[in-house]
Amino acid sequence: MVSKWNFIPLTPEQEKQKHDLSEALGISPILCQLLVQRGITTFSEAKSFFRPQLTELYDPFLMNDMDKAVNRLNQAIGRKEKILVYGDYDVDGITAVALVYKFLRKFFCSKSQVDFYIPDRYTEGYGVSYQGIDYAAKNKFNLVIALDCGIKAVEKVEYANSLGVDFIICDHHTPDDTLPNAVAVLDPKRVDSSYPDSNLSGCGVGFKLMQAFAQNNNIEFESLIPLLDLLAVSIASDIVPINGENRILAYYGLKQLNMSPCVGMKSIIDVCGLTDKEISVSDIVFKIGPRLNASGRLQSAKEAVKLLIIPEESTADRITLEKMAEKIDQYNLDRKKLDKNITEEATEELENADDFNTQSSIVVYNPNWHKGVVGIVASRLTERYYKPTIVLTHSNGCATGSGRSVQGFDIYKAIESCRDLLENFGGHMYAVGLSMKEENVPEFQRRFEKYVSENLSEEQRLPQIDIDACIDFCDITPKFFRLLKQFSPYGPENMKPIFVTRRTFDYGTSKVVGKEQEHLKLELIDSKSECIMNGIAFGMSEFNDYIKSLNPVDICYSIEENTFNGNTTIQLVIKDIKKSTT
Repeated sequence: MVSKWNFIPLTPEQEKQKHDLSEALGISPILCQLLVQRGITTFSEAKSFFRPQLTELYDPFLMNDMDKAVNRLNQAIGRKEKILVYGDYDVDGITAVALVYKFLRKFFCSKSQVDFYIPDRYTEGYGVSYQGIDYAAKNKFNLVIALDCGIKAVEKVEYANSLGVDFIICDHHTPDDTLPNAVAVLDPKRVDSSYPDSNLSGCGVGFKLMQAFAQNNNIEFESLIPLLDLLAVSIASDIVPINGENRILAYYGLKQLNMSPCVGMKSIIDVCGLTDKEISVSDIVFKIGPRLNASGRLQSAKEAVKLLIIPEESTADRITLEKMAEKIDQYNLDRKKLDKNITEEATEELENADDFNTQSSIVVYNPNWHKGVVGIVASRLTERYYKPTIVLTHSNGCATGSGRSVQGFDIYKAIESCRDLLENFGGHMYAVGLSMKEENVPEFQRRFEKYVSENLSEEQRLPQIDIDACIDFCDITPKFFRLLKQFSPYGPENMKPIFVTRRTFDYGTSKVVGKEQEHLKLELIDSKSECIMNGIAFGMSEFNDYIKSLNPVDICYSIEENTFNGNTTIQLVIKDIKKSTT
């Protein structure tokens, strides 16, 4: 599929800001352009961006209901009430439960006073469940801390209230007009929110509760730092914007993950093949996160939580840890096979449909598909066909599934427009979960398509690559790259910079590589500066003959480090290639 290269020129005011920043910081104007594009226009803002400080985190008591939450938690601990830490079965929920459970166990609660609960994806479904509430009541838990879920559990919280079970809700999803009647509802996306940052992950909201709790009980903030590895994994895996507080927390969380991860996380790092390597956000997204997710997709997310909450001083032998991590790794291998097979089935169904090419959206339903991987399949189909996509299967008497969107299109609003057909739904702009009666699927498909076709702009119908700057190869100096690395951690609102260089030529050694000769290993020279750079273009071997014939090409790319045989060099990772027209 052809991608559009999206160039966004700086305004005259931004050009001046770039110039002023370059003078103030004494660094390349190109790097200052990247800063201005990210809304960083002053020396002090640049300092905070390059050197995030934990002291810059917001006061947790700025969040609505935080005082109520802390008071109720203090009361529970003082009265020795039983506390149930309840979370969703994805990475964000798993890490949130582990973080809150570990902190409470370490400072205040005995094992008999605090426990955790993860709902079963297949028998209970997403979020707070009646089974979970019954479990809490039966086992005499007076207080439930719900993490990464609960913001829409209005009826269920009322049911809990009737049984004498109090709820503190820590969520980050978009609420409905009516909030649950809980003791406290912590959600920075509340309409009446007074909190300065609305983009926290579910684990991030749980962390703010623990930060407030520690502050109220005169516990040093430093006691929270060992938990930041869990928070970094949550931020990266849940694809929340990595700016504001998330940038600070991800920055220090990655430090913790690399220098001193908890023993359970270390065992996952080992099975990922990341031992002794510097772990990045990409490593979390593509290696650590999927493994933690796989336990909840195929078996029970409780297994992942149990691994993450193993105390540092535990006498559990390394063989036991390795076995637990290897089991989770096997779930991930099984998940890969499942999602590959289902993606192939869905692709065949779509391409055999008469009206597929005229449709603006995708809605596919097969009652035999595995519920645990439909979200991944939705992502695969969205990436392949670049259309907002819903993938449904059968579970608990309903058609249930997940949706993924394309850049700039709000899929949450699209399903919200069909809410009268739905039993339950939730999510955000780019990812949703939903369920409906089976007989409603055809009408949902029709109305979802109608909404998408009427609201999807022409620009949103083609994949776009946002270009940060046009540069020459001679701009890529060691100092430039050293400063560029300090733009990380990368993620939404601070994506890895993408550059374009015009009219580059093969320097003579470019070649096709890969098991199926599908990739290009490039050595290119740019016609303007006559500097030479090496690069890799995955899946672009079709350009080989054209490039080897010394035709000029424009390339867009990110700049990475490549380590081979102990040698580290700067390498271009090519995102797209176009034939030069000028």
